[in-house]
Amino acid sequence: MSGSDFLDEIIEESTKKNPEFPELVDAAYGRRRLLKELVRKRERANLTQQEVATKMGTSQSAVARLEGGGTDLRLSTVDRYATAVGHRMEWRLRRG
Repeated sequence: MSGSDFLDEIIEESTKKNPEFPELVDAAYGRRRLLKELVRKRERANLTQQEVATKMGTSQSAVARLEGGGTDLRLSTVDRYATAVGHRMEWRLRRG
């Protein structure tokens, strides 16, 4: 496999086990991009993590974990975060 790296190998191997794996990876990257955009919106609004946490009814450390992207987020959590930074989520389905 010339030109590939360890991540490429993991994706290839996982795809052999589950042909839908690349779509799952794409969805995860989409969630990560969405979260990064929401963090930028929080920063532009000059809101601290503590202020967002208060609006969400959670702790500052939970907001920090959410922003760090290390966990798989519930849509309801992302929706509450968006509302706390002054935005609204819109949901839609697309055929894959």
